[in-house]
Amino acid sequence: MLELGKINRLEVRRTADFGMFLGNGEDEVLLPCKYVPAGTEIGNELEVFVYPDSEDRPVATTQKPKGMVGDTVFLEAVDVTGIGAFLDWGLDKDLFVPFKEQKEPMVKGRSYVVRIVFDRVSNRIFGSARLHVFARKTHENNFSVGDRVEILVCAEAEHGFSVLIDRRYLGMLYKSDLHRAVKVGETLPAYISRLRADRKIDVSLRKPGFFGIIREKPLILEKLREAGGFLPFNSKSSPEEIENYFQISKRVFKQAIGNLYKERRITVTADGIKLNCSRQSSR
Repeated sequence: MLELGKINRLEVRRTADFGMFLGNGEDEVLLPCKYVPAGTEIGNELEVFVYPDSEDRPVATTQKPKGMVGDTVFLEAVDVTGIGAFLDWGLDKDLFVPFKEQKEPMVKGRSYVVRIVFDRVSNRIFGSARLHVFARKTHENNFSVGDRVEILVCAEAEHGFSVLIDRRYLGMLYKSDLHRAVKVGETLPAYISRLRADRKIDVSLRKPGFFGIIREKPLILEKLREAGGFLPFNSKSSPEEIENYFQISKRVFKQAIGNLYKERRITVTADGIKLNCSRQSSR
């Protein structure tokens, strides 16, 4: 049985003037001449992507799409018409996104995070920016705080970015917890930072808790050594100043310097932090 919107491994069964017919079981699909690899013969097996053509008939191609049915991908809009937008997904036939599947009107030249969907009723493949319809909105008690995950940055919101966790769950990455700039469409490693009472998920780019603090302590000590043993930053410094200099959040900075102070490796003053002499001389 052919799988539309997927890579299929099919046998070359017969030839025609306009291409080769490939089969799997009782089903056959045309591989047009321009996609047939040189030297292909009857009996060979090929890996091809099968999708509906402009007349909704299955057709095969050796082109590799940027995503398959069920994938969430970041694609550029190459055309916008009166019926919707067309996104470049690596095939000669662009991915159609109807207006009703757009969260905001798409603009030619801009890129969007979309889900590739197969509608079994119409037998068509289309893109949808309405990720909340397809992704799971709540966790299923299958995460723990500190778990490492992969996130896809989907859209910017007032307080942060909506993200897709492991390509399945919606989550939130807060701007207040960022130590670097992020862009919509980026795929990044992250950590579960909070499992909320409403079963929604917050993530961070840095490992939360004690181990996250441990990782930042050497950074702060190295910055102090480079500066000659003193830096004009402490708990009164603004989050922007700390993030610009250390590339960490103010919360993590405060926790890390508090830990260094308890270890007597630094002194916290009204003007900043100072590397203790005994530690500075024992590099």
